[in-house]
Amino acid sequence: MGQRKADLHFGASTLLERIVAELGKVFDDIVIVAAPAAAQAPLAAPARATIIRDDLEYEGPVLALARGLDAARADAVFACSCDLPMLEARVAASILAMLGEYDSVIPIVGGRLQPLHAVYRRRCADALRAMRARGENRLGAIADAVATRRIGEEELRALDPELESFINLNTPEDYARAIRLMR
Repeated sequence: MGQRKADLHFGASTLLERIVAELGKVFDDIVIVAAPAAAQAPLAAPARATIIRDDLEYEGPVLALARGLDAARADAVFACSCDLPMLEARVAASILAMLGEYDSVIPIVGGRLQPLHAVYRRRCADALRAMRARGENRLGAIADAVATRRIGEEELRALDPELESFINLNTPEDYARAIRLMR
């Protein structure tokens, strides 16, 4: 993208500010896991959010999610990436409500697990650390490491008919498309 995704402008705010504001509509505890402070320009915590830092640069999402779960106050949390411009709090809350007795709820969109638009119990942090200790760096592997409810597109479309909440930004073209959708 040529810059940090969290800093991309989306409307009158950055993507990170927009996501925090949106999730703040339904969640009281918002934790942001960011790269080490020495590895990047300062990141100001949006109101109502706590920033924690990775120990090392490029450790990846497995340990980052474990850190976020450790820092959370609630037993179950919604975890997402910072590149979801159309994220809707009501969709996140609805996925959280599906947890039941499971350890996680992970959507499947386009045939792919969405582990960074999912719900986890705090105890999943131990499974994430165990995954990393055995060399597993793919966050999606958590779906097989804990009791996971997978939810498919049909069920998700009842919450978000166009699945816009799941649009993420990986290229400048994705960013331009999201700007068009916002308008």
